[in-house]
Amino acid sequence: MDKAALRKAVTEKLKRLTEDEKHEIEKKMTDVLVRSEVWKEAKMIGITLANGFEWDTQAIIETGWRQGKSICVPKCDPKMMRLNFYRFTDYDQLEVVYYNLREPKPQASERVEIGQMDLLIVPGIVFDREGFRIGFGGGYYDRFLEGQTIQTVSLAHSMQIVDKVPTEPFDVPVDRLVSEKGMVVCKKG
Repeated sequence: MDKAALRKAVTEKLKRLTEDEKHEIEKKMTDVLVRSEVWKEAKMIGITLANGFEWDTQAIIETGWRQGKSICVPKCDPKMMRLNFYRFTDYDQLEVVYYNLREPKPQASERVEIGQMDLLIVPGIVFDREGFRIGFGGGYYDRFLEGQTIQTVSLAHSMQIVDKVPTEPFDVPVDRLVSEKGMVVCKKG
């Protein structure tokens, strides 16, 4: 299957989950993540604010705050096709933008460079065990991660993990997948 077909097939499966099923999966993935060494060692974490059928990240964000971690969330710059991350300490720092996405208000937040973050939780829809992913099709995270050495993880239910994702030369794999069954260290290349 090509990227578009895989994205559509897995998105449909995710949308069929009941709220109770989704919540139970999210609890398990959050538990796996926050018990991991990569989480424990991170002081500043980049994470997306979930929207729609995506895995809810609110429990992860709030766990980070309780543990004294700095949490950073992205703002898309569609003209430049890039992400800028901002330190996020309160939901009042957010605004609703296009596609009903919540993003930080730059005037109410401190901008953070990628080198300041210890861990980035990368969104996606389909993943393989080498860490390659199919996201939402904008390429924002691949551009953001190009040439960087930050630790990366993605939340992925086992139904989102396939044998092989079609890749392009510019695709940047993640280091680990967090599923409801545990942490998967990706075998790159």
